[in-house]
Parts: sequence; C-alpha cells; structure tokens
Amino acid sequence: MKHRALSRRLPAPAQDVLLALFITVMQVQGTIVRNADEVVQRPLTDLGNLGYVLLILSGVVVAVRRRWPLPVFVTAALASLVYYGLDFPDGPGWLGLFVALYTLAAYGDGRRSLVIAGVGTSVLAVVWLVAAADIEPRAAIGWVFFRIGASVMSAALGESVRSRQVIAAEAQQRAELAERTREEEARARVDAERLRIAREVHDTVAHAIAIINVQSGVTAHVLDKRPEVAREALRVIEQTSSRALREMRAILGVLRDDDGDDSEGRVPYPGLGQVDGLAAKAREAGLDIKLEESSPAAPVPSAVGSAAYRIVQESITNVVRHVGPTRVTVALHPGVEALEIRVTDEGRLAAPGHDSDNPRLPARHPSGTGNSAKPGRGIVGMRERCQLLGGELDAGPTPGGGFEVRARLPLAPTGSRL
Repeated sequence: MKHRALSRRLPAPAQDVLLALFITVMQVQGTIVRNADEVVQRPLTDLGNLGYVLLILSGVVVAVRRRWPLPVFVTAALASLVYYGLDFPDGPGWLGLFVALYTLAAYGDGRRSLVIAGVGTSVLAVVWLVAAADIEPRAAIGWVFFRIGASVMSAALGESVRSRQVIAAEAQQRAELAERTREEEARARVDAERLRIAREVHDTVAHAIAIINVQSGVTAHVLDKRPEVAREALRVIEQTSSRALREMRAILGVLRDDDGDDSEGRVPYPGLGQVDGLAAKAREAGLDIKLEESSPAAPVPSAVGSAAYRIVQESITNVVRHVGPTRVTVALHPGVEALEIRVTDEGRLAAPGHDSDNPRLPARHPSGTGNSAKPGRGIVGMRERCQLLGGELDAGPTPGGGFEVRARLPLAPTGSRL
C-alpha cells in the first residue's frame, strides 16, 4: 500500500508548477479583494499594469524554485522591492517571496545560503520600512513588521528542514557503513572458521596417517614371520583410523545445516583431558612416551586446551613420521598466567639389540620434515596457533641429537580465538 501511494504522488516539478499557479492566483486575487473598497496611492494598473506584472512574476518564478533556489529568491526579492518601493497596494503579494526564502535555506548549501537570506531580508526590511514611513493609518505598519518576521521565520524553517535532511543523510551513511562493517566482520569470522577447520583437519589427518604409515610398514615387514605382531599392528590401524574419522565428523559437524541429533559418532572436543589418550596411541606406534602433568590452579580456557592438544599431537606426529621408535617426554605445566608445553625426543635409537622388525624411518631434518630440503608446515602451523592466542613457540634440535618443541600459551589469550 505504501509503495502504491508513493507511485501516485506527482513528481516534484509538477508539484512546484501547481504551487506557483496557486501563489500567483492568491497574490493577484488577494490584492484585488483586499483593496476593493479602498483608495490606493498607486493602482495595480499604473505604469502599464506593472503591479500585476510584479505579482505574477514573483508567483510564477516559484515553479523552478528547487532547480534554481538563488535566482528564484533574487527575482522574488527584486519584485517585492520594486512593488513596495513604488507604493503599490498592500496585500498577499509576499507569498512567493516567503516560499523563495524557505527554498533558498532548505535547498541551499548551508552557511552561504543563510548569509544571502539574511542580507536579502535586511535589505527588504529597510526598503519596506522606508516605503511605509508615511503610511496611513499608522496601524497599518504592523503588516510591514509581519512581512519582516515572516521572512525570518521562512528562512529559519528552511534551515531547520535542511539540517534534518543532513542529519538523516549522515545517519544513513553511518548505517550503510555499519552494515558494510558487519558484513566484513562476518566474512572475517567465516575465513577464521575455515582456517580453524583446516588446521584441525590437518592435525587430525596427519597424526592418523603417520601412525597408520608406521603400523602398515610393521605389518608388511612381519606378516609372514610374526603374524601376532601383524595382527596387533592392524588393530592399531583400525582404531587409529576409526578415531580419526570420528574426530573429522566432530570437526566438520559445524558445516552441517540440519537440526537432527547428530551426536552419534562425535568425540569430545580435543583438550588437555585427551592428551593421555594421545600418548597411549603414540605408545602403540612404538614411542616410549613419558607424560609429565601438573594440576592447573584454575580451569584452562578451551581455546588454550585445544591449542595445547594440537601442539602435542603435531609434535608426536613429527616424531612418528621422521624418527620412528624413540623416547619422548611430554611436559604440561599450567601456571598462574600461562601454560608451559615441552615435547622432547631423544632422536633415533640405534642401540644394539633393538627390535629390527619395527621399521625405522630416516632421521629428521632440523626443520621437522625429515631429510627433505623442503620445509614442512608442521612447526609453522604450531607457531601460528601460539601467536593467535598471544603465545610463543620455539623448536629446534637438542645437543643429544633429539628435537624439542617448547610453547607458552597465556591463560588469558590476547590474540584472536579460532
């Protein structure tokens, strides 16, 4: 209904034409009726009907008031000066002038338009007062002050409308800016969530594939000689792959768009409470894990616990992938302000009597990527996790030939949480 009503409104130029016709008729007819029974000093027909011409001119010019506010005001003001300066009879000949003053203030450029309106009104007031110096009866001078006051009020009303339009436009701009900002923030949150999911998927898959790779190598090596070892390795592969699938479903569950109960197959979101299970799986892959944990003085934030779990997982994955069976120490020490993490391995064990049936992969390159000269993303990803929470991570070889990852995560993260 609102749209239909708006569509029936006349265009602005048509409205101004109708307004100009109305004002012209009112000025001419009103002046004639006002002075019908009075003796006037100068009739409208004097000087070649100049009075009629001035009344019609100041009314017709209103038709283009929005397109040319200043010329319309100047024309109406000059017509009024000449009309009252030549002592033509008083009447509603000021209607067009008042509309022109309002339009100048409402559609002008603010301060400049107000200055022009003020100067023009002052000149008009002086001319009107001088022309009415010998007016009779003296009480009629009240109409002069009415014209002055109405002129000021017209300009003030126009300025008020212009100010409200400016405020509304600024509010609209702020709303559009806020909308764009919300859209940008929403896109940033989506990108951050995608990055978080990518990291979670990488850590889950890389850890599972590393363990499966080791156990499948064991199976291929001892399948004929020691079937019981092969059977155990296959069981570890089955459990590792099953857990990886459950973690993948939990990670990617945020991408689903259904309201049904999808709790089946979900696993708890990784945190410090799952580090024991992570160590147990690593032991099945041939690592000698020593876990050192101390009880936190306060609950560890979920973002910090998840990042700590992924750092330990990625560190163990690198050991399984690039070193093989060795001794690893995982230390988790939550303090008052930060969680300290340390994962240290002793490097490749080449002592006599070691079980040769468990295949050994090449020694690790200092970058954590094996003997390949191309750096990997494991340590880079762990460092990014720390930086996102306002922490720091150092990784490098130890004097004994091993490798150590040290991380510090603030318990009140200062970075963006993913």
